Amino acid sequence: MGVVEDTEPPLKRAKRLADEPNGFSANSSVRGSSVNSNSLGDLMARPLTSQGDDETIGSKGVIRKSEFVRIITRALYSLGYDKTGAMLEEESGISLHNSTIKLFLQQVKDGKWDQSVKTLHRIGFPDEKAVKAASFLLLEQKFLELLKVEKIADALRTLRNEMAPLRINTKRVHELASSLISPSSFISHTTSTPGKESVNSRSKVLEELQTLLPASVIIPEKRLECLVENSLHIQRDSCVFHNTLDSDLSLYSDHQCGKHQIPSQTAQILESHTDEVWFLQFSHNGKYLASSSKDQTAIIWEISADGHISLKHTLVGHHKPVIAILWSPDDRQVLTCGAEEVIRRWDVDSGDCVHMYEKGGISPISCGWYPDGQGIIAGMTDRSICMWDLDGREKECWKGQRTQKVSDIAMTDDGKWLVSVCKDSVISLFDREATVERLIEEEDMITSFSLSNDNKYILVNLLNQEIRLWNIEGDPKIVSRYKGHKRSRFIIRSCFGGYKQAFIASGSEDSQVYIWHRSTGKLIVELPGHAGAVNCVSWSPTNLHMLASASDDGTIRIWGLDRINQQNQKKKLVQGSSSNGVIHRCNGN
Repeated sequence: MGVVEDTEPPLKRAKRLADEPNGFSANSSVRGSSVNSNSLGDLMARPLTSQGDDETIGSKGVIRKSEFVRIITRALYSLGYDKTGAMLEEESGISLHNSTIKLFLQQVKDGKWDQSVKTLHRIGFPDEKAVKAASFLLLEQKFLELLKVEKIADALRTLRNEMAPLRINTKRVHELASSLISPSSFISHTTSTPGKESVNSRSKVLEELQTLLPASVIIPEKRLECLVENSLHIQRDSCVFHNTLDSDLSLYSDHQCGKHQIPSQTAQILESHTDEVWFLQFSHNGKYLASSSKDQTAIIWEISADGHISLKHTLVGHHKPVIAILWSPDDRQVLTCGAEEVIRRWDVDSGDCVHMYEKGGISPISCGWYPDGQGIIAGMTDRSICMWDLDGREKECWKGQRTQKVSDIAMTDDGKWLVSVCKDSVISLFDREATVERLIEEEDMITSFSLSNDNKYILVNLLNQEIRLWNIEGDPKIVSRYKGHKRSRFIIRSCFGGYKQAFIASGSEDSQVYIWHRSTGKLIVELPGHAGAVNCVSWSPTNLHMLASASDDGTIRIWGLDRINQQNQKKKLVQGSSSNGVIHRCNGN
């Protein structure tokens, strides 16, 4: 290695907040007091969960039974199980809504806007701003419906005498006033523009009311789903070894991944290189793996649907070791960087070299792609940075205050930031738009770095056998540190990986691969198997359970899940300790 320098469910019906039978449909079977305009006692505010308010359920006694039942009832109606929801209300004696709220919702559904506003005020909400906002929403719908039937004078009176005095949303009041000039065109525009209330969207008004009024009054339609999702997310986020898709989470038991979800078993050994393997990288689509070697070649490997890897092309043409190979944003091309030689661009399908990039008198030692794939960048032996378009025309070349060769270089996905090592212990974050520079100053010599997928973090490998994670949004700051791997002479590269890049993996000079939990910095697993320093690792961006490592022993190891059963365990003992799983070897034949 180089040294350092609607097929819905059968019984599911469409959700209909406005059509719930639990309070304002004609065929509701829910028990309750009859509501009429003369029973003021029923209409006045009263506790919304009067039945069983003090009773709790659950082992910890923190769940109010009345709230629990109401949320389940709400979920049943949302799923279209109207009869079941009504039966639950009747059997439990806990109504989803009290009589006043039922009346209010029914009035909204029926378009009785004056009555609904009066009922809203009778409910007695303590938040006056919420009441005003809800009143405005109701009156706006009244205005639109009057406009729809061309009752212009009535619409104007509503706007002038009812909405304007509320003294809120003045901008909207002015928009509605201007609509009186051409009502038909305004109605047409309103009904076809996202975010505007249609004259027929009373259900939309009900949905908006949910956001304005207390949840204890109108329980949000997806409240149960929200509670369950939050519970699953908390379980997922607290799982140290979590490395599965959200679709694998289940409600039937508490979620807890084990170490078996971390790639830790050698699934395949790739042996086509004839000397130390210095670099490797999965393609963005996860269909290929590329590697480069001291043997002056690079290889493109193809990954089948079942995860088996085979040689696709050996890229021959360099006359010195190939220190890096990088995928274009569309995965159709790769760049290879010869050690102080030239940069070559290759076509992935054919394996042909389509262009060479060089500059008289100086040579590249690092390279990268423009985020749009229309140009390349390179760190040169004279400490300068050069940029070319794909045809080799030089676009920019500058040196700046650099005191060492640019051993690593990258550009963020938006093309704004150019990231490079500019001094022994300093990384430059150069804003290409504002032409200003921010610096990350480390305590020791930097050997390599890598950017996270979201370009918000940078992983920095140091000479002192420490890896540091920096947040580079705003002023750079250290987020976490990772220790345990060995590094004294060679360039060792690390990577992000796993579910939402929740893990950090690194090579090591002791022939092992190390994996840490990104957030906690805890070392999770060490993977033995190689017979030489592990120079580089890469985690598949599409297969959470595939990790690749490149070594001075001339091999690439593909790591997968540890699914060894008793029979394989016996085979492992027979085969000896050189492997920690069932091995499939590939030498390119």
